[in-house]
Amino acid sequence: MTSPVNGIKSGAGRLYGVGLGPGDPDLMTLRAVRAIGEADVVAYHSARHGRSIARSIAAAHLRPDHIEEALVYPVTTETTDHPGGYRGALEEFYEKAAARLAAHLDAGLTVAVLAEGDPMFYGSYMHMHKRLADRYTTEVIPGVTSVSAAAARLGTPLVEGEEILTILPGTLPEE
Repeated sequence: MTSPVNGIKSGAGRLYGVGLGPGDPDLMTLRAVRAIGEADVVAYHSARHGRSIARSIAAAHLRPDHIEEALVYPVTTETTDHPGGYRGALEEFYEKAAARLAAHLDAGLTVAVLAEGDPMFYGSYMHMHKRLADRYTTEVIPGVTSVSAAAARLGTPLVEGEEILTILPGTLPEE
C-alpha cells in the first residue's frame, strides 16, 4: 500500500514495512522475501542486548552487501531517568531512528524495516511509518500475526458465523 500525500513524495528512496510472520521463517510471505531482496538497507529493532528476533527470522535472506541499521531501544520494560519518563525516552528514540532511516531514503536507497508479525498490529514499524510515510514512497507488507498462526497451529477456528473476536494486549493491567 502506497501512502502518497497530495500524490507527491519529496524523498527519493522507498520504504518497506515488512511483516515477517509469527517467528517461523517458513511463514514469511513471498512479498516479504522480495522486499528484503530489493532493499539496500535492512533495519530492525532490538533491546540493548542487541539480539533482534525480527533479524533472526529474516537472517537467511540478508546479503553481505545489505546495510544493516540496528534500532536499539534505550529502554524496554525498565524505568528510566529520561525527563519525559518512559514515554519520552521512546519518543526521542523513534525520532532519532526515523532520522537515521530518512538519511538513507534521502540518498535514494530502499529501506526495509523488519517487523515481527504484522507491521501495523502492535508492531514497532508503525512508529517509523507515522514519521516517514508522508515523505517517502511506502509499502506496508502484511505478515501472519501470532493470533492467526496460533489458531492455525491448534487447528481451531478463531471465530465463525456471527461470533465476535476481541483482542486485548497482554500488557494491560489485569483489571
